[in-house]
Amino acid sequence: MLVNMNEVLKPAQQGKYAVGLFNAVNLELARGIIAAAEQSRSPVIMGTAEVLLPYGPLDEVSYYLIPMAKKANVPVVVHLDHGLNKETCIKALELGFSSIMYDCSTDPYEVNVEKVREMAEIAHSYGATIEGELGHVGDNEGSAEGSSHLADPSKYFTDPKLAKDFVEKTKVDALAIAVGNAHGAYKLPPKLDFARIEKIRKTIDVPLVLHGGSGLTDNDFRKAIELGISKVNIFTDINIAAVKAEFRQFTSMDKGVIDLIPAAVEAIKQEVLKKLELFSSVGKAPAKYDVDKIVQAVIKELAAKQML
Repeated sequence: MLVNMNEVLKPAQQGKYAVGLFNAVNLELARGIIAAAEQSRSPVIMGTAEVLLPYGPLDEVSYYLIPMAKKANVPVVVHLDHGLNKETCIKALELGFSSIMYDCSTDPYEVNVEKVREMAEIAHSYGATIEGELGHVGDNEGSAEGSSHLADPSKYFTDPKLAKDFVEKTKVDALAIAVGNAHGAYKLPPKLDFARIEKIRKTIDVPLVLHGGSGLTDNDFRKAIELGISKVNIFTDINIAAVKAEFRQFTSMDKGVIDLIPAAVEAIKQEVLKKLELFSSVGKAPAKYDVDKIVQAVIKELAAKQML
């Protein structure tokens, strides 16, 4: 069932588990993500990011993401991640995305606040949720976001005091924080500032988001979630898992794309299942979503028969 972020992140925050966001720029990725979520009874967030739109235009991605979310028997958020332009965010909302992130983290603080505050009002008018970013999550070389080559990433870490001010002024529903994490694959083991995560968690009420999850250790995830992270973004791991599976399947030139698709979907599903287990979201999908789905199906059938 299609829901917004509040419907999955608030329970996660209270239950001290995290909900995974997995980007789905094609149908194979979406199928694997939904299959894993339904099998494990986990809430899930899937979507795309503005930097990924060259691989899957926003309107085309919406054609499968939103119907699949509505049909799922677990809560599914359809989220635009790292929206960089106001127009892109508004288009996502118009297409039916239930959540957006407006990333103005590279702007001066007051500009970030004002732009995100305005977008929060717009998103909420659609019944959608919004995520902001304070500080700046860096980019590893080769990431989809590009490499930022930050000489001293700690200069861009999230300030807990500013986080409180930012949330109060913008009215965001979730906050992405910079604590030593980065997008893409890590060349060296990252060192997360766990004390900072804990301090931010004690300072603000909205759920915290950890970007750049691919490449962190299992212990990193467990400790970050224990200290207050409620949403974790993953893409590199499932992206690579799909390609590895396709290479294993492509044993000769007489193979066609239909020989590769099942392998990719299964590999994505298995990788997502690992993450859902690690995030402790398995079994957290409320049973009511199965009932709601049945009720909606009955209403639709009755309407088709012109009985309503």
